[in-house]
Amino acid sequence: MEIVEVESAVRGDAHFVQVHTSDGRTGVGQSACWGYPDAVHAVVQTFRPYLLGADPDRIEHHWHHLYRMGPFRGSVLTAAVSAIDLALWDLLGKRLGVPVWQLLGGRVRDRIRLHLLLPGTGAQALAEQAAAAVADGFTAVKFDPLPAAYGDLSQARLVAETEATTAAVRDTVGPDVDLLIELHRKLTPLQAQAVVPALARHLPLLVEDPVQIDSVSSQAEVGRRAPGVPMANGERLHTIWEFKELLAQAGAQYVRPDVGLAGGLSHARKIAALAEAHHAAVVTHNCLGPLLTMASVQLDTVIPNFVTQEYSPLDDQLADGPARACVRREGGFLPVPQEPGLGVTLDLTDTRPLDLTGRPLTRIPLRADGSVAYAV
Repeated sequence: MEIVEVESAVRGDAHFVQVHTSDGRTGVGQSACWGYPDAVHAVVQTFRPYLLGADPDRIEHHWHHLYRMGPFRGSVLTAAVSAIDLALWDLLGKRLGVPVWQLLGGRVRDRIRLHLLLPGTGAQALAEQAAAAVADGFTAVKFDPLPAAYGDLSQARLVAETEATTAAVRDTVGPDVDLLIELHRKLTPLQAQAVVPALARHLPLLVEDPVQIDSVSSQAEVGRRAPGVPMANGERLHTIWEFKELLAQAGAQYVRPDVGLAGGLSHARKIAALAEAHHAAVVTHNCLGPLLTMASVQLDTVIPNFVTQEYSPLDDQLADGPARACVRREGGFLPVPQEPGLGVTLDLTDTRPLDLTGRPLTRIPLRADGSVAYAV
């Protein structure tokens, strides 16, 4: 058996791959570098001559070959490796007739807890969306409480409005629902020193990515300066080496690998093990539709330090889209999939462009003086 074709396709801000083998099977994958899908597509095309004729079962070998083909690194490369890696795991599961989680060591749980991404802004909208999520069965919600003009407010106003929005959600859902607070890398380290401690009295499960990802050390330092507030980092990190540095500097209690960016299941499994060795938990990042959700669930099912899986309203909206999952949400949980492979089908004959993020790259936050604010 060998790989006979590698398909790569861009659909709007989504990038998918299909790997076909000589026994008639197809494995599917997706990358998560949503800002530059055409660049990821180009890298996969560069991989194609190496993959054609190769044994699809040599997943770890192919990972290292593709990652080390050239002396260049970054999110575009690891996203392309991730998409291929997911497709190869999907193929192996299909060939053996088992879900991928069974190949990764077997399940340690019977269902996957979800936290719902709330798209609203402002205290009233977020409180209403949180109440609706709880009524629908979710036990955790995630939201961004920063005010719209965060780049231009005084420090005191920034802290007060962020804390008031968080309070509104906490007061609405009560103490039995976990709050995951997403700050979208919008703050400077000095702003984060004031904002993050102000959220502590609302007992969030975690506060995620207060500052930009340019420096692992800076991210870790923010965590060390906010005792009593669990920090989460990593949705934009790419490799076990970056996560190792973050964890070694005590910068995160929760790590957030994305299987479509951080090297697929092969690499994300290692990141989870690194976190476990540091007594850190895993909250997998995921916001790009059903295929990456199902891939993430394979990891969530087998690791002991998993806490909750990110779930986007897009997963419900795209249930009948080009990528279709074999399981559907049951309240605030997903059942562990039993279908062979990743448990998802992909129809690349559907050429409609997807809009998974709703954010053109040219639309970035600007301050009132015209300068570029810290962007998501």
